[in-house]
Amino acid sequence: MDSEIARKVTAMIDHRRLNRSGSSLFTAFAASVIALIVFTVVIVSNLSVRDISEVVKIEIKTVVPYLPLRSERELSAGKNNYTIKQITTVKENNNLEILETFGGKGVSEKFQQRATEFLRDDCEVSFMMTWISPAEMFGKKREVLSVESVFKSHPRGCLMILSSTMDSPRGFRVLKPFLDRGYRITAVTPDLPFLLKDTAGESWLEEIKTGKRDPGKISLAQNLSNLMRLAYLFKFGGVYLDTDMIVLKSFKTLRNVIGAQTLEPVSRNWTRLNNAVLVFDKGHPLLRKCIEEFALTFNGNVWGHNGPYLVSRVARDVEGTVGYNFTVMTPPAFYSVNWIEIGKLFKVPRTEKDRKRVEVKVLEMQRRSYGLHLWNKFSSKFEIEKGSAMDKIVSDHCVICEKVSVS
Repeated sequence: MDSEIARKVTAMIDHRRLNRSGSSLFTAFAASVIALIVFTVVIVSNLSVRDISEVVKIEIKTVVPYLPLRSERELSAGKNNYTIKQITTVKENNNLEILETFGGKGVSEKFQQRATEFLRDDCEVSFMMTWISPAEMFGKKREVLSVESVFKSHPRGCLMILSSTMDSPRGFRVLKPFLDRGYRITAVTPDLPFLLKDTAGESWLEEIKTGKRDPGKISLAQNLSNLMRLAYLFKFGGVYLDTDMIVLKSFKTLRNVIGAQTLEPVSRNWTRLNNAVLVFDKGHPLLRKCIEEFALTFNGNVWGHNGPYLVSRVARDVEGTVGYNFTVMTPPAFYSVNWIEIGKLFKVPRTEKDRKRVEVKVLEMQRRSYGLHLWNKFSSKFEIEKGSAMDKIVSDHCVICEKVSVS
């Protein structure tokens, strides 16, 4: 069959050559096309005698949809009675080593003593941050700016950084400029088992350790950080801040507060909360409920499910319930600029229209904002241009006021 096709093709070429004898370019092109046709026919002929199942393999993976809050009322009523089978998988990274940095056996035996001694009654406001990266990375994305802003607005405040990497000689050198100026700051290796004791998170952590619960594809350290901020506030109370939050004014008047990231355009009701700032009393029931939700619906494969989406689910479920007294602050309080627009603050406006918009936004922040979330994941690539809004914000809220690396 192949030779017959070739013979017919050759005859067709001879015929076209008689009609277009003057076109050498056409001849070369036609010859290439014909060669490709012959090659394709031969390949298809060879494949036709083979079992296609040997050539193509299709792998089907199950996708688990996003699940809403499973409140106690829904469970008792028999609604949304989901059954999720946890599959234990072997990760390339060593999750046991990650767990050690959050208070493994013998790692932070003195945590309770150190934390209690540091959080004395003379703290104007007690702040807490977490840091899961190497100590040498602290400040590379402007984290030092966040620390400076804390003490600019709260010179008699206290700041504890829960971090095994910062609780080191290298970390001490990073914090020494603040200590030399008399500010109350320390880094302490966390003890997550201690913080989770007698909560639903205690059994969840044990399941992760023993491999009975799948940690998922997302960084386990990131999800442990989400849990640790809840557990710390439940145990000690105070203010949790992300390391990319610039404090703009005193938090002294804030109590049991969480910030909304977005509002519904018409009703102006909140649609999503964010856990980059949490201000709560020790033992607040909302925190306990969040820890329970974390343990019950943990999903290590969906970004935000165990963080901002979690606090949104819980707050929506208990809002208005007796005993759950807390305030949801509108976006200008902490999230006056979203992650899409944040880059505009780092650049000097190029047009009069942009200049006016930035001026209006800065004036709004001065009146209504307690903090400004920098969304470092998106803004760290921007240099702070001299004369920009961020240049002024940094200058107005620094205490050391040295140039900050952004690499």
